[in-house]
Amino acid sequence: MWPAYVLNLAADTRRLAAAAAALDGAGVGFERVAGVDGRALSEADIARVYDAVANRRRARHPLVPAEIGCYLGHIAAWRRIAGGRAPGGFVFEDDVAVTGDLAAILAALSADCDDWDMVKLFSLDPTPRTVRRRPLVGATELVIPYRVPTTLLGYGLTRAAAARLADRAIPFFRPVDEDQKFFWETGLRVALTLPAPIAMGDQRAALGTVGQHRREATRGARRRDPRRALHGWLCQLRYRVALAWHRARGTGL
Repeated sequence: MWPAYVLNLAADTRRLAAAAAALDGAGVGFERVAGVDGRALSEADIARVYDAVANRRRARHPLVPAEIGCYLGHIAAWRRIAGGRAPGGFVFEDDVAVTGDLAAILAALSADCDDWDMVKLFSLDPTPRTVRRRPLVGATELVIPYRVPTTLLGYGLTRAAAARLADRAIPFFRPVDEDQKFFWETGLRVALTLPAPIAMGDQRAALGTVGQHRREATRGARRRDPRRALHGWLCQLRYRVALAWHRARGTGL
């Protein structure tokens, strides 16, 4: 089985303990990858990795420091996989809970990666529209979702895919989980396991979650500035049009 990594901020000891209990209980060993506290980054640090100009043109909202730190944490995990000896690796965020036979699924994916570069282990939609599907192990299927799920709660990457993502990541302008939806930009074939063998666990965090920081930053912003709401709607429309065009062409298969 490929190695597994858990992203965790130093302050979130309780979340790490919960993730360890879940993964160890499922028979999945892991290494911790230190997360990045975006709030501790200087303006110069942020300017080196975050493209604010591209964000204003092409993203739905400005990134908050927590989102920037989250992206940097995932890049660290990609670099760990890319620099390792295994043909790939698995990455989990520290709020993961295990709901299926995770060890068997990870072992099957480690031996069966000819038709995908990235595989997501969780989707908020349990029955997404799919482009292609095939058996993986037991009752679990490996599918190509029409629309790549946003969340990065748990996923696998081949070593080549991890290197590709790490090499192209900086500077970034979207949240890391949203960036992976644009598979025609990353050049990756993104698959999904169904049903999901993992779920979201306890969301409490010592420094607050990324979602909490995002909601606090945008609370009331669209009501104060209707142009921001229009910009977000146009970004979504452009994504849907591009997605339909690329799926019609067979991109990402």
